[in-house]
Amino acid sequence: MMDATKYAPGYYPVPAGYDSWVKKDHIEQAPAWCSVDLRDGNQALIVPMSLEEKLEFFQMLVRIGFKEIEVGFPAASETEYEFLRTLIEKDMIPDDVTVQVLTQCRDHIIRRTFEAVKGAPRAVIHFYNSTSTLQRKVVFHMDTDEITKIATDAADLIYEMSQPLIQSGMNLRFEYSPESFMGTEMDYAVEVCQAVLEHLHAAPERKVILNLPTTVENCMPNQFADMLEYFIRKLPGRERAIISLHPHNDRGTGVATTEMGLLAGAERVEATLFGNGERTGNVDMVT
Repeated sequence: MMDATKYAPGYYPVPAGYDSWVKKDHIEQAPAWCSVDLRDGNQALIVPMSLEEKLEFFQMLVRIGFKEIEVGFPAASETEYEFLRTLIEKDMIPDDVTVQVLTQCRDHIIRRTFEAVKGAPRAVIHFYNSTSTLQRKVVFHMDTDEITKIATDAADLIYEMSQPLIQSGMNLRFEYSPESFMGTEMDYAVEVCQAVLEHLHAAPERKVILNLPTTVENCMPNQFADMLEYFIRKLPGRERAIISLHPHNDRGTGVATTEMGLLAGAERVEATLFGNGERTGNVDMVT
């Protein structure tokens, strides 16, 4: 037999008393749904979608009725950039639809992203950086203060670059993801998200989306819900944030994680049609 004792849990269980969500048997309000098919679905393909295919896919998502659609990572490739510019310049984004763009917390990528999104009527700038213990130690060789500075420096630049666009009439919102939330100590996850809220000047009338991804589904859905309830109850200025989920499906429990996360207080879900997402997939939105 192989010795499994060397393997420790990759998540951080929260103290007892953060499980009031189990007393609920249904949610009282439907979440906001954001399709991320045009990013994650594209990553899962051996041959990425062409510009024409992405335009067709976007129009299908609009017909289905999505009001929030992530259109990809415009700084990642010329196709991604041209896709967003085509949507804007050909006036293909309905007035009631918000496009979402993804960027790493890197100066030149943020600037390229703002070039791509200029002229959109409504947009969400979604930025992220890795926060997990493993990635801090193995990938970045940084402590928590250094990781937080990556996030807040990006928040400062994004806020600064957004002001001329907002003043020109664009409806521009912000979203932050502590990537690998599941492998992050919950108190530190609260700390870094609170810092981002401060640097983005979040307020109840200017809420920031805090997107908490199960980048690697490394615990059972009920444990994730406990962690989410802990995060929400510990977050200062909760009224300044919209709590969003971005579930993956490594364990095959992405739908359960989503449902329990909504019971625990999440208000928004990023997902893909039929779970056709990146790597091990995102949650199946149709289910």
